[in-house]
Amino acid sequence: MELMHSKNQTQNNSGASTQKYVNVEEIKNDLIVLKNKSLRAVFLVSSINFELKSSDEQEAIIAGYQNFINSLDFPIQIMISSKKLDINPYLQILEEKRKTQTNELLRLQISEYSNFIKELTEISQIMTKRFYLVVPFYPVENLENGFLDRVMNFFNPKQQVEESVEIFETYKNQLWQRVDQISSGLTSLGIKATVLNTEELVELLYSSYNPSIYSSSTIKDVELMDFE
Repeated sequence: MELMHSKNQTQNNSGASTQKYVNVEEIKNDLIVLKNKSLRAVFLVSSINFELKSSDEQEAIIAGYQNFINSLDFPIQIMISSKKLDINPYLQILEEKRKTQTNELLRLQISEYSNFIKELTEISQIMTKRFYLVVPFYPVENLENGFLDRVMNFFNPKQQVEESVEIFETYKNQLWQRVDQISSGLTSLGIKATVLNTEELVELLYSSYNPSIYSSSTIKDVELMDFE
């Protein structure tokens, strides 16, 4: 019993020591809340095949990007996620097509094509990339809250909760103003962008901290988004 207790204690301490390096406090309302109470919204953005553009188009893109960056009065972070391409869903679709195909020649061709795709991805180690843009909001800390304020909050927790909710809503609204500005700027550059919701943010963070056990991704495809 003593050995088991010691082992469990070690595991709990290990988990606590690992958790302290994760700067995320919670995820709610499609936002990441950090331990310092600052907020983050995350865009999934499309890419542009710059090399296929003409020289005039390339210059226009560069100029537009410069204007977009210069229009911002707050920092942004660009993040790229690279993962090995998971071809299994595509192979499953091909297999279903093969089973329903009545023409024997077409069934054989689908089978050969599937084998070719599978061997190609295994040999080439094809990677898929996703591009994210992180928009932050840093709340201004109230340095006037002293010992007396903390004592009053301790004896009136309901008021403290209500004030916390109201403050969060205020900060969230200010962050969404930045999000709207970013969305408008990216659209003018011909880049599609969508804000990740709570579930997708959880998935993104989990896959980032567990790359070895999270090889596939189901986060929405920005190229398939509908825009009104």
